[in-house]
Amino acid sequence: KSSKREWKPLEDHSCTDVPWLLLFILFCVGMGFICGFSIATGAAARLLSGYDSYGNICGQKNVKVEGIVNSGLDLTHKKYVFFLDPCNIDLVHQRIKSLALCVSACPRKELKTLADIQKFAETNGSTLCSYELQPSEYTTDPRAAKLCPKYPVPESAPIPFFHRCAPVNISCYAKFAEALITFVSDSSVLHRLISGVMTSKEIIMGLCLLSLVLSMILMVIIRYISRVLVWILTILVILGSLGGTGVLWWLYAKQRISASAVETQIAKDNLQALLIYAISATVFTVILFLIMLIMRKRVALTIALFHVAGKVFIHLPLLVFQPFWTFFVLILFWTYWITVLLFLGTTGSPVPNEEGFVEFRMVGPLKYMWWYHVVGLIWISEFILACQQMTVAGAVVTYYFTREKRNLPFTPILASVNRLVCYHLGTVAKGSFIITLVKIPRMILMYIHTQLKGKENACARCMLKACICCLWCLEKCLTYLNQNAYTATAINSTNFCTSAKDAFVILVENALRVAAINTVGDFMLFLGKVLIVCSTGLAGIMLLNYQRDYTIWVLPLIIVCLFAFLVAHCFLSIYEMVVDVLFLCFAIDTKYNDGSPGREFYMDKVLMEFVENSRKSMKEAGRGGGAEGRELKPM
Repeated sequence: KSSKREWKPLEDHSCTDVPWLLLFILFCVGMGFICGFSIATGAAARLLSGYDSYGNICGQKNVKVEGIVNSGLDLTHKKYVFFLDPCNIDLVHQRIKSLALCVSACPRKELKTLADIQKFAETNGSTLCSYELQPSEYTTDPRAAKLCPKYPVPESAPIPFFHRCAPVNISCYAKFAEALITFVSDSSVLHRLISGVMTSKEIIMGLCLLSLVLSMILMVIIRYISRVLVWILTILVILGSLGGTGVLWWLYAKQRISASAVETQIAKDNLQALLIYAISATVFTVILFLIMLIMRKRVALTIALFHVAGKVFIHLPLLVFQPFWTFFVLILFWTYWITVLLFLGTTGSPVPNEEGFVEFRMVGPLKYMWWYHVVGLIWISEFILACQQMTVAGAVVTYYFTREKRNLPFTPILASVNRLVCYHLGTVAKGSFIITLVKIPRMILMYIHTQLKGKENACARCMLKACICCLWCLEKCLTYLNQNAYTATAINSTNFCTSAKDAFVILVENALRVAAINTVGDFMLFLGKVLIVCSTGLAGIMLLNYQRDYTIWVLPLIIVCLFAFLVAHCFLSIYEMVVDVLFLCFAIDTKYNDGSPGREFYMDKVLMEFVENSRKSMKEAGRGGGAEGRELKPM
């Protein structure tokens, strides 16, 4: 019934899903309570100022902990936490397994003997051994072997804002990373990889900036030459794939000749990496060509969609900057979330552990607060992303259903944000909560699968992977339906369920067109991402090639390519969102308008021409049959 009612785009606005907005506000209040509780119980002071193994907070007077020696000390002048063995890391409990003390200064140079430690204490007034030892006893008391730091004591410096003495040489943390990466059999490999990243850090930063510039240039190209963009992208991807593959094989052949003269481990590693890159690029190029050959007859649909979307970006240039604002808000929220999580890690009551030191643990129902905090991470993150979708949908809907583009608001993006805040935050909260309900079970199953790796039988492993895959597919389908529901809400100002039902009916009625648009449109945007990644990767290969004699370029190149793909995805996902919103508006327009007086179409002329051409093609395909007809039928 709802699909038969008349749609009235932008005619009136009303508040939608108010109960869900109230529920979301209450949930956020709960998140604030967790933050306030952790600060009130001293967690913030323990996190920022640091505390020793006896429960004393550095830089202040402390209260005695019952049953713990060396607790309740006045450490006003000792503001830094110093670990006697900072490289002794417990991988299981993810902490430094060492006695921690409060000291007045970090050792700014390496101390090789107990005599050096004693001299440092007498000179700087900073005692690096346990509190019960006096500096004069460092070299005479037999307890110094256990109560003093493991020497040589590495040069260290305080971490800004967190008052912890951290070794300047991070080699011990490289060993920690090495323990996490189980596939590295030779420990020297990881050290060479890390040194390669550190040596090439300027090149990595420059290439990351290049990927950002290329993404911006591609968005500008989409705006102004959308008609020929598809063909340009296709030709550039072909040339880029062939060129990149050819360069890789050329470099491999060249370096193989030079490697025979210079037998070094770095040269062998680079030669092996080049062979893997060249083979992977060849396979990728062949697969890419086959896909492009199959989809060549549906390019006309993509051209029409890109042309109209290009006009949207001309009239709404602020859409290009949406990923920046969303990413900035997400970074702010994630920073807050991580800070509160660190607070939770240091909150609670002091409890003696099996070693006689103090740990802070929460007891009773409060120890489950971190579950609430994790749910908040997912829900609020999805809420922020949904706000971006609703903002983009509202702006594009305003553009589409405004017949005279000269009458558009001065800033349709800000007008859309205003409508979102005033009317539709409840709808966004409900849609993001539904995604959260699917994400949480999937993450729990993924955690179980990780914990049981190698322990469960083949049947259980298969069932777990099947459940994770099904939940992932359900999440993607709900995300797509949510986006169209937000568009329907922006058009008709209806609540989430009504909008989702109306959008679902429209999508089902245009199932073939939806399949064609998603297939061709997503593929062309994927080609744009491939172009940016290939261009950045090719530039990286050429630049890193000059450092091949002393740098392993495997990890730097992977970092650059991953960053380039992330940047390209952030920018082009906005374009994909615009195309999806335009299609739903177009489907509604064609269903409820017929071009007669009083029921004129809202759509762009280019889209109307495409519809007419598509109908002609379908009629010719129906008469002619054969493979060509089957190819054109989804259009």
